Amino acid sequence: MDAKFKNSDNIISVTRLEPIIIQPETKISNGSYFLSNLDHATPVLMQTLYLYKLDGKRSGEGACDVMKKALAKVLVHYYPLAGRIRVGPDGKFSVLCTHEGVPFVEAVADCQVDVLGDIIAPDYAVLRKLVYVVPGAEDISEMPLMTAQVTTFKGEDFALGLTLHHLMADGMSAMEFVNSWAETARGLSLTTPPCLGRTLFKSRQPPKIDSSFENTFTGISDISNIEKLYQEEQIIIESFNFDVDKLARLKKLAMEDGALKACTSFTVLAALLWRARSKALNMKLNQKTKLIFTVDIRSKFKEPLPKGYFGNGVVATQCHCLAGDLIENPFSFGAKLVQNAIQGVNEEYVQSYIDYFEETKAMPSLNATLVITSWTRIPFENANFGWGEATQFGPVILPPEVAFFRPEGKDKKGIILVLGLPVSAMNTFKELMQI
Repeated sequence: MDAKFKNSDNIISVTRLEPIIIQPETKISNGSYFLSNLDHATPVLMQTLYLYKLDGKRSGEGACDVMKKALAKVLVHYYPLAGRIRVGPDGKFSVLCTHEGVPFVEAVADCQVDVLGDIIAPDYAVLRKLVYVVPGAEDISEMPLMTAQVTTFKGEDFALGLTLHHLMADGMSAMEFVNSWAETARGLSLTTPPCLGRTLFKSRQPPKIDSSFENTFTGISDISNIEKLYQEEQIIIESFNFDVDKLARLKKLAMEDGALKACTSFTVLAALLWRARSKALNMKLNQKTKLIFTVDIRSKFKEPLPKGYFGNGVVATQCHCLAGDLIENPFSFGAKLVQNAIQGVNEEYVQSYIDYFEETKAMPSLNATLVITSWTRIPFENANFGWGEATQFGPVILPPEVAFFRPEGKDKKGIILVLGLPVSAMNTFKELMQI
């Protein structure tokens, strides 16, 4: 979906040096590296940012050198990241382990890191300057699978910006890679060495599809002119905090009519968000609407995935209904839809999903659709390269149809909801968040 974001490009100026190519310290393997159909499900770039504010207690001098040397060492364990994507005759992707390496860019900002403010609600016009994308690379085979940029601010605070192809990892695997890199920078052994094999997610032969995925991939007519609203109005990105008490109130609300006996924080917050967004966008009552989110499948199999599994260990699921039913029914209605979608993800569902993609190569339709990405269980605080934990962490860009959940509070039991909406819809949405 095209959208109109605010222009804040002039807040910060960043000067980049020429990229240095970091190759694995030791070449481990050549040849082709298999990517599963779960990896193919999200062929986009993930861009994340880690801010390190040193508060004058330590100097950030030397951080780039330490991180470059550590990257060469950790790529020995994660050698596919140094390869390049190749497209087979069947249109599917694999990695050619060429050891071409990872572009690493050193950069300098003309301001202090405080100018960035709170990056929980990402401003892409600003944050895009802190990550590196190879200029002119349009075809996926021309792009490195990963790039890194370390930007030094006045006062020697610094930022690490990562661009990682989603074909290679989901959020959990990407974070485990960063944490392994950080451990290497501190001279430690890897707490969780990666398990690189992905063939357990090969499709069955012949494919066997026992679950229905039509509602996930079939398009929805936008009879409410939602896309037009996103194109014409400025998009405002806001964050909303839901601490333990607020989440408890939501759970009580979801269960008060007896339709649900128990529910999770994710279930009730997803239901609230889906309902409030539909109402704020003034969807017509007969507008079909869909919610898509991913479920971590690392423990969904009879034999759980190996510890340290590196790849995409999530599968998409969905729920759908008419906007009128979602808005006018009790809150438990939407929560029950979300809960049923989660409970429907089992080993057979995953295998059928893999086989469905093998047969169709279909991608989900996003018309009148909300996509939730949850990073509430991702341990970003472990990304300590020797200068302490990251003081801030988050995505660089938030697509218009995507909402983002991240942990709130020291105990991580709360959730921060981040999303972007047209300005007129955001005003209504804020009112609906008063729980």
